[in-house]
Amino acid sequence: MKKKGSTQSLPEGYTEIYSVDMQKDKKTALLVNGLAIIIAVVMAVPMAFHISILEMFNMDKGMLDYFARFLTLLFGTFLYLVLHEAVHGITMKLFGATKLRFGFTGMYAFAGSERDYFKKAPYIVIALAPVVVFGIIFGILCPLVPREWFWVIYLLEIANVSGAAGDIFVSLRFLKMPKTILVRDTGVKMNVFAPLQEKQEEAPNEENVDKTE
Repeated sequence: MKKKGSTQSLPEGYTEIYSVDMQKDKKTALLVNGLAIIIAVVMAVPMAFHISILEMFNMDKGMLDYFARFLTLLFGTFLYLVLHEAVHGITMKLFGATKLRFGFTGMYAFAGSERDYFKKAPYIVIALAPVVVFGIIFGILCPLVPREWFWVIYLLEIANVSGAAGDIFVSLRFLKMPKTILVRDTGVKMNVFAPLQEKQEEAPNEENVDKTE
């Protein structure tokens, strides 16, 4: 059953207070990419002291097992990208999305909807669902696989968390916004709307600024 986490029309009195387009906003794109790199380094370096990445190149079990690891990593990465967006799409549907669109920009895959406006809490769930779901899956698998397969799974985990840098960034940004916001995510661009009164309350008071100068 769909949860009432979205609406298909913008309520009267709502106006845009924020927008982001990772393809056009180079400053935000650099910030998100920088965050992704930091996450990857923080996850990879300490773990490398616990289990050497050279274990991935261990050939003690033969060439078949050796090549199987890299094929698994290659196809696993592609499958993960597809499933990541599928989880976004499923959660959008659960919160009432009417029509989804999936695509690939050349830089990243996306799932979005041009017709739906999501409430704050449901949208944060939508944004973070893949990193949580696959974080749990990979977290369970890592200690279960043979030592030479550990980095195959852990690299997918790193891709999962660092690749969600954009989702984490917007979620943190939205947490600071009013509860009444509505988010439209077309897949390549996000627009955030709020009641006009709340937008005005967030704006600096010019009279107070003048008096303090």
